[in-house]
Amino acid sequence: MKNWAANLTYSSARTERPRTLAELAGIVAGEPRVRALGSRHSFSDVADTTGVHVLLDLLDDGRPALEVDPATGVASVRAGLRYGDVVADLHANGRALTAMASLPHISVAGAVATGTHGSGDGTRSLAGDVVGLELVTASGEALTLRRGDEDFPGSVVALGALGVVTRVELATVPTFDVRQDVFTGLPWDALTENLDAVMGSAYSVSVFTSWFEPDVRMVWCKSRVDDAGATGPAPAADLLTGLGAVPATGPMHPLPDVAAVACTEQGGVPGPWFERLPHFRLDFTPSLGEELQSEYLLPRAAGPDAVRAVRALGDRLGPLLLTSEIRTVAGDDLWLSTTPGDSLALHFTWKQDWPAVRAALPELEAALLPLGARPHWGKLFTVPVSDLPGLYPRFGDFAALAARLDPAGKFRGGYVEALLGR
Repeated sequence: MKNWAANLTYSSARTERPRTLAELAGIVAGEPRVRALGSRHSFSDVADTTGVHVLLDLLDDGRPALEVDPATGVASVRAGLRYGDVVADLHANGRALTAMASLPHISVAGAVATGTHGSGDGTRSLAGDVVGLELVTASGEALTLRRGDEDFPGSVVALGALGVVTRVELATVPTFDVRQDVFTGLPWDALTENLDAVMGSAYSVSVFTSWFEPDVRMVWCKSRVDDAGATGPAPAADLLTGLGAVPATGPMHPLPDVAAVACTEQGGVPGPWFERLPHFRLDFTPSLGEELQSEYLLPRAAGPDAVRAVRALGDRLGPLLLTSEIRTVAGDDLWLSTTPGDSLALHFTWKQDWPAVRAALPELEAALLPLGARPHWGKLFTVPVSDLPGLYPRFGDFAALAARLDPAGKFRGGYVEALLGR
């Protein structure tokens, strides 16, 4: 069994698809090594095991796949489902998530466990909106954790090391509409000198580039219609055109010379949040599939220096890239979060040439780590595993929590085993 990009073959001896909580508990309690596996969109071996992989897409816990508390707006979601499987029902209940990742094809539990995010100055990672978790621990027993519990901040971005998450509770807001407008040709100096203004010019902003081009390829601006209005120029238009960008003349894909048929609707056409905040539509294969990905998240204050540092490597990185994306994420309090404060995210979608990418990553990391970069847990990097704990002040507390909930190391495997030991 391989991951989505087919760059990784999993090491598991077999795969199980439990249909009930009792069946899942029996598997977990009876196996020496077990790991949950989501939609397989991680590029690293963060979810690997030599034991049994459990897939939760068929799990029925006896409750609706989505439940919304009318008093609090908290949405309880079966953890093995993809975001795209539940967001329309959430919208029908009059509620919305504050952010979505670039594609809705990823599982809720897997995205949360690795700190996956969307973009927006005021929006946290997907894990940042989690207010509760239900999981099956190493003994097969059920455990519920909610915000306010002592262990909660260590249990959300947890890399699957604490147990098999079966349900996730998410804070929501009233539903809203979004328009998506694209601009091209922003000069590099205009971006670096006005980085905060550009990234804050809409509810969610993504900048696409290959770093060696003379201008920034695209700026995608996703604006709330209740802030922006459903018609007329995009709210970001005055700023971006004043800096030298121009509105796109038609739909665009993040990858050059690829038709935008798989992308969510652009051109300023309003639509529900879940049909605009992702870059890609659920009913299409996202991006190309044959790719590799890396990502580094840095403090916002380091943003201009980070952009200049990567720009200086443009001739080295450009030939290896399909595209690269700059996003922003608001900070949270989760122990293994890559966004402990407001952050700038630098994402790299590489051609599927791991030897060449692996050779280039140390140069990129040498430029970014001194600025406070943390690599995304589910993507590819070459930072020595021994250096990772030093990037997280609460890492020791997380390791102690993992040892307490899983004393035999049942949920360790792949990168998690390298990080925590056996």
